[in-house]
Amino acid sequence: MTVLELRDVHRVHGSGETAVHALRGITLAVEPGELVAVMGPSGSGKSTLLNLAGGLDRPSQGSVHVDGVDLSGLGRRALATVRRQRVGYVFQDLNLLASLTAAENVALPLELDGVAARKARALAASALSEVDLDGYASRFPDEMSGGQQQRVAIARALIGKRRLILADEPTGALDSQTGEAVLRLIRSKVDDGAAGVLVTHDARHAAWADRVVFLRDGVVVDTAGPLDQPDELLAPGGAR
Repeated sequence: MTVLELRDVHRVHGSGETAVHALRGITLAVEPGELVAVMGPSGSGKSTLLNLAGGLDRPSQGSVHVDGVDLSGLGRRALATVRRQRVGYVFQDLNLLASLTAAENVALPLELDGVAARKARALAASALSEVDLDGYASRFPDEMSGGQQQRVAIARALIGKRRLILADEPTGALDSQTGEAVLRLIRSKVDDGAAGVLVTHDARHAAWADRVVFLRDGVVVDTAGPLDQPDELLAPGGAR
């Protein structure tokens, strides 16, 4: 079953002369085991697409389906359950809870789903280890660097049986070596059967994807991939 499907999705912010058309008729399907990179200039609609895919926003027109469920037909509580159980989201601004330790932040989605605290914290410690944060479980976000906080957010997104991984510039605060390790983790989660959507401005990161979608002014203007030459999409004439 297709994990993520956007059907003729439009998103308009505001109305009248001040209306901003963030997305204009986007149709996109992402299958299990597939990682799709989304690229485009600032204001092209990349983050809007992710917000709609993760149920954080609703389309002005069209529909979004996650694991066969039409998100537009869900109430607030049901939508929150889908996001918590099926979607792992790495935000640009991380959205870590300052009052919780690294392990508590990572374990929170599991605990909200009824997993016993001790088991959830053990799984969180393992997830933190996968992003090279052994020994950081008891630290609070303000006791960690920006790159370390970003790795906590990635561990939280990948923990559990998430069917859809959405990542908005997940390596932005990381050095190249750690960034590559994070992309390898996302790739591994997808190879295990999840679907992934990666927003990135870096063609080298897009090379980890099975397919690249290029947006401009809220419209898909090109698709490619996998990229044999990572920079080809950004070369002059690369987007049609």
